[in-house]
Amino acid sequence: MTRIPTSTLGRYLLNGQISQRGCIGSSQVSRHPAITRLTGSRLSSVRSFRAASEASTANSPAQPAPLRKQLREEAKAAKKQGEKKSSGDSQTVDGWELTVGIEIHAQLNTSCKLFSSAITSFNDEPNSHVALFDVAMPGSQPLFQKETLVPAVRAALALNCDIQKLSRFDRKHYFWWDQPSGYQITQFYEPFAKNGHITLLARDGISPQDGESVTVGIKQVQLEQDTAKTLAQTDNIHWLDFNRVGAPLIEIITEPEMHHPRTAAVFVRKIQMLLNSVDACVSGMETGGLRADVNVSVRKTDGTNPHLGTRTEIKNLSTIKAIEDAIISERNRQIREIEAGGIIASETRGWNIGSTETRRLRGKEGEVDYRYMPDPDIAPLVIGDDLVNHLRKSLAVSPDSELDTLVAEFGLTPKDALSLINLENGARVQYFYKVIKSLEEKITGDGTEAEPDFKTYASLAGNWIIHELGRLTTYKAGPLAARDLSFTIEGDCEQVPHSDLSQLLYHLIRKQITGKVAKELLFAIYFKEIEGGVTQAIEANDLWFKELPLEEYELLADEVMGKEKKVLKEFVDYKTFPHGKLMYLVGKLMRLGPTERIVPTTAEKVLRAKVELLREV
Repeated sequence: MTRIPTSTLGRYLLNGQISQRGCIGSSQVSRHPAITRLTGSRLSSVRSFRAASEASTANSPAQPAPLRKQLREEAKAAKKQGEKKSSGDSQTVDGWELTVGIEIHAQLNTSCKLFSSAITSFNDEPNSHVALFDVAMPGSQPLFQKETLVPAVRAALALNCDIQKLSRFDRKHYFWWDQPSGYQITQFYEPFAKNGHITLLARDGISPQDGESVTVGIKQVQLEQDTAKTLAQTDNIHWLDFNRVGAPLIEIITEPEMHHPRTAAVFVRKIQMLLNSVDACVSGMETGGLRADVNVSVRKTDGTNPHLGTRTEIKNLSTIKAIEDAIISERNRQIREIEAGGIIASETRGWNIGSTETRRLRGKEGEVDYRYMPDPDIAPLVIGDDLVNHLRKSLAVSPDSELDTLVAEFGLTPKDALSLINLENGARVQYFYKVIKSLEEKITGDGTEAEPDFKTYASLAGNWIIHELGRLTTYKAGPLAARDLSFTIEGDCEQVPHSDLSQLLYHLIRKQITGKVAKELLFAIYFKEIEGGVTQAIEANDLWFKELPLEEYELLADEVMGKEKKVLKEFVDYKTFPHGKLMYLVGKLMRLGPTERIVPTTAEKVLRAKVELLREV
């Protein structure tokens, strides 16, 4: 093979220009785009090629941009847009349509199981709450527990479903070690609730491609039993805890109407929030009380396939992030398979946290495998209109209505409002209301004429309750930090009582203490180091804020301006006031003086007055 000239190789490496002669220019080799991402030793090794290339192509009509310039431009673009692709880029694939349907299993908030009186307590000794029917003891019969119906109906009403007056139970047959009877009792043919819907808004975090809102249909909601809990041991041994078997679940089945991974994940999060708001479920995904199975299919958008593609099911996704990641991975796998000429098999697949690919669990030949049949031992379930009407009237405020109130009346951002509602299954927002009520009483009752705007201090309280309380359990709190803050359903917090936090925020709002002191006091409250209350601790340690006299502000401002002659020139002749430069001077002033005695707004006011005089001179 003839040796390739350095100039030719340089054009190939740096600019993607392929010679038309020899094997490198063979018609079987496709042209590659210009190589612009060369770093480290690779970059230094091609510099000599670049010099030779420039010399040999000096007379060519169109010269590409130098490599260094290309790298510089690329670095600027990466800095502007982020090194990684934005999450919006992962929501669609050109030429393909994704379709997603979801089945959500949620554990009902009841004290007994669905067909036995055994209690539903899963933190007790394994196999300590098991009735004869739970383990399919011969001769035992199912007895429907009426109290399990109340949270189920509340959940269905929150999902805007039609409650069916008559529903029936079926047997879904499959054999596995966690199912003692060899079948699961569920409602496949005649569920107790149908035809619901959920509307997701842009503020919920849906994919930008869905616009301002998207409505997802709920095909049905059905009652069913849970299975036993499998505990894996060493040497391929599995233990079974039958405390969970027979626990009451609802299965929420959506229509296949979602087309973006993020929207599907947001849908599950909103379902969890809705079920919590009506007290229908015991816990969320993080503790295993809610599990999601996702059905994924793809088809081309060119109209060649009017039907949905073959779907695969991803089982038991346990976090919101896992739902989005698993859908993206499975969508991409199916597209690769189809583009390679393969076909998509109807199968069940799994997903592990941190994975990049779904994995095959088992084949799926169709629902006929389950051999559904009506359960002959259980009478039809009749739900009266009086029960439905009573539960509908007694439902709690919907999360969307509460979020609107928090934004419009309390001045919170939609993101902070949503966080408050979601944290601790709604207990954090109840804590917020208690803090605000106590804070409002202190502000309106202190006799001071200057009363701050309600939204101003309400949003400040929301910020502290979300972010500053959150920092208490991080590494910044040190080795003594508790793992979590504990909140009751009523909104009481053991580590930081609402009365202490409201007193702390009151002094901060009245500018009687600095933000730094307030944060230190919050840690002291958390570690139980304060005796006699927040006010007494401030007094005992002389932590009251003592602002500098105006004269000292003036002296500090003069000293800062004396050292920043170059910056001051921008205040002499300007079309738009250089506010950023002013804040730069404010920062200099605060670092020069005692920070704990300086109010930033006062420092800004003093400096603004001084720099505006420069235009008059």
